[in-house]
Amino acid sequence: MVAIRRLVVSPPLINSSSPSASEPNQLLELFESPHTGAVTTRTATLTGFSETSEHTVVFTNNSISSVNTYGYSPHPLSAYIGYVDAILSSAPEHSIKPFIISITSSSPISLASMLDAIQELRAKFHDTEGATSRIGIELNTSCPNIKGSPPPAYNISGLVPILDALAECFWKDPTLTIGLKLPPYVYSTQFDDLVGCIATYSRPDPSDDSRRLNPFAFFTSTNTLGQTLLFAEQAAPAPLSVVADSDGGAAPAVFALPTGLGGMAGEALHPLALGNVYTLRRLLDAHTDTSLCDIWIVGVGGVTTREAHARMRKAGAAVVACATVLLREGVSVFEKLSIPSDGGD
Repeated sequence: MVAIRRLVVSPPLINSSSPSASEPNQLLELFESPHTGAVTTRTATLTGFSETSEHTVVFTNNSISSVNTYGYSPHPLSAYIGYVDAILSSAPEHSIKPFIISITSSSPISLASMLDAIQELRAKFHDTEGATSRIGIELNTSCPNIKGSPPPAYNISGLVPILDALAECFWKDPTLTIGLKLPPYVYSTQFDDLVGCIATYSRPDPSDDSRRLNPFAFFTSTNTLGQTLLFAEQAAPAPLSVVADSDGGAAPAVFALPTGLGGMAGEALHPLALGNVYTLRRLLDAHTDTSLCDIWIVGVGGVTTREAHARMRKAGAAVVACATVLLREGVSVFEKLSIPSDGGD
């Protein structure tokens, strides 16, 4: 069991935001599994993302790895609020299993509207009362597949206005548990810039001014790695997609995805994901602002076996998540990934 602020995650094994958590039946199946400690929804925008046949995924033929061109959910945030409302309303009376509603926006005004809607849902369930909450928020700062909109966590100055909106909401209601889904970082300054930025949001705890509090409770690390390419013969089964060149003709190579490039996930990403989790945990623990020690890490990237789960925990993740293997094998995979001692109580 792990308590991320007011969210009790037991066991500390969950899904990460992905198309496997897009539809209400998928969310219900994840919620009802005894091997998941929380459920993360697919990332929603305020009005929904325009998804086409170009948004898809392929798996490699030599490992449990994938490359995808997915963007965000085609369903608006209002749909996920309805799905979560229905599932929690029908949950067993004493259930404290939480939902993490994944959202994104490049507009602070739009984001504030989304936060208000989630807070209304929390109010319905009296989520600010007692010691635990059943609804938290994860801001996706890291999708590499949105044309003309790079992941904001790669550009700290562009990320700040969005963090400001989240922090403002938190300080109005410190019972709200907020996390950030991060992209894979590949050099030290990226980590330093992020952690330094997050530290600026710490303040004295309103309930105990002898300690400091940061509005961000967890980091989910890491999302997919963009600009990766698979040829058709590397995919299983090999698709027959071609990519048009700049003149509108067929490109000289046959690629696995309709658009050629996409975001890599699964086992191929695992070493980089471990390095990101390890580095973030060390920086948070070593920071002079001790409130950063209280930020948990949800480790994701190539968790396809129980051994990979254990490695992610050793690297510094308090909670471990998966997406690629869930998409490939379904919710039953969580039993295979579970570490027996994490059964919870």
